[in-house]
Amino acid sequence: MTALLDAAADANPTVDIYRQLRGLIVSGQLAADERLPTVRQTAGDLGVAPGTVAKAYKLLERDGLVVTRTAAGTRVAASAAVLPRPVLQQVRALVDVSAESSAGLDDVIDVLRAVWRAGG
Repeated sequence: MTALLDAAADANPTVDIYRQLRGLIVSGQLAADERLPTVRQTAGDLGVAPGTVAKAYKLLERDGLVVTRTAAGTRVAASAAVLPRPVLQQVRALVDVSAESSAGLDDVIDVLRAVWRAGG
């Protein structure tokens, strides 16, 4: 997560954090039921006060993008995510393996489309 989120540089760090996380969710980079880091962890990673992050998480919750439960933490809402978590995990694994083997993006996408159309 920290590699995906930049340090808050906006004049309003709460809004900046909210916008960055919102972008990750609606773009599909965070999947349904994927857990966000704790408020403390995010605050430490970004060098802001925990209250700043808590406010950003509340804004995300208000918009229906995340759900916060005491024992389960803050997770991406099922209705907000583009892809289910297992699918996004497999996509990430495909990206990693493809990069390791120097496979080209266009080739991987073409093969994925062909396999999809063939039904697996």
